[in-house]
Amino acid sequence: MSEVQRAGLQALYPFLADDGTPAGSPAERHEVLAALTESVARKATEIVDLRREMVESCGDQLAACAQAIATAAGRGGRLFTFGNGGSSCDAQQVATIFLHPARGWPVPAISLTNDIALVTALSNDVGFDLVFARQLAALAKAGDVAFGLSASGGSANVVRAFGEARRLGMLTVGLAGYDGGAMATAGLVDFLFVVPSSSIHRIQEVQTTLYHLLWELTQRQLVASESEVGGCTS
Repeated sequence: MSEVQRAGLQALYPFLADDGTPAGSPAERHEVLAALTESVARKATEIVDLRREMVESCGDQLAACAQAIATAAGRGGRLFTFGNGGSSCDAQQVATIFLHPARGWPVPAISLTNDIALVTALSNDVGFDLVFARQLAALAKAGDVAFGLSASGGSANVVRAFGEARRLGMLTVGLAGYDGGAMATAGLVDFLFVVPSSSIHRIQEVQTTLYHLLWELTQRQLVASESEVGGCTS
């Protein structure tokens, strides 16, 4: 390890020695390791409990949302996903798993954060608040699905996109945290899943679980619909 790396490590983790091991006496090292172990165990328990709470409280809503997405897809609807920062990464993942599922039927999906030239052009020319709404206005139609994510629930461009989606007659699905923020109060989201936490880490971890559940439940609905069609025509 170089001197620069050692200095950087010490600045980030002052409780570590130069070689990356806990600093101090054996008793002090034991105390640091015990604290780190307790922190990891507590966080793991928090996320498991929060995931269980969300699934138990929102199970029926998740199933209904998946049914609505499957119905929209069956009628030729497309899925448009959007979010900022970490939620932008999640929006891209949502589009990816629906468009390229490991099994089952693909759902046409587009992440509105993928085209950086378009995102920066709209941000520069018309304002960042409209960066997703303008794309929906140009690309989407009635019967499509708008899927927005915001850890705070208050992202202005996400809320504006839901407003445009409602104007177009799209199905709207949202994932938020805290108390849902503007996404909860604007009345623009047909299916809103609010993770009751003030920790960005816990919120985004649970949101990952929720959109994977929605994908799996949607796939089940699509498979069931295909089986029913096959049964009627055989």
